[in-house]
Amino acid sequence: MAETELKVILKAKDLAEHTLRVTSNCNRYPKKYRFSLVDKMQIKSLNIYESLMEANRTDLTDYKRERLELQTCAITYCDELLFYIELSYKLNIINDKSMEYWSKMVSDIKHMTIAWRSKDRQR
Repeated sequence: MAETELKVILKAKDLAEHTLRVTSNCNRYPKKYRFSLVDKMQIKSLNIYESLMEANRTDLTDYKRERLELQTCAITYCDELLFYIELSYKLNIINDKSMEYWSKMVSDIKHMTIAWRSKDRQR
């Protein structure tokens, strides 16, 4: 297991924890957003972790296509979560500092996953 892969998975765990903490706060995310926004954000953050974990455990030699697909799914989930974070900001649910911190967490994972996928494609 490469060091970058482990690091991206650790970052994905941190992202899932952060997302669950922030979105579970009823003072921050009112109940009217519970099913339309909060559930989606929580699921996306968990999907990012799950896709990266599965990709890491998928053998590159025998299942290269499946591994690349899992990495691509994680990247797509990152894009979707970034949209929901931006939407939260536009709806005045989170402030700019919170949006910047959270978006950076997601963007770091996205870029690390893109780099990992590029390396796997070259192998």
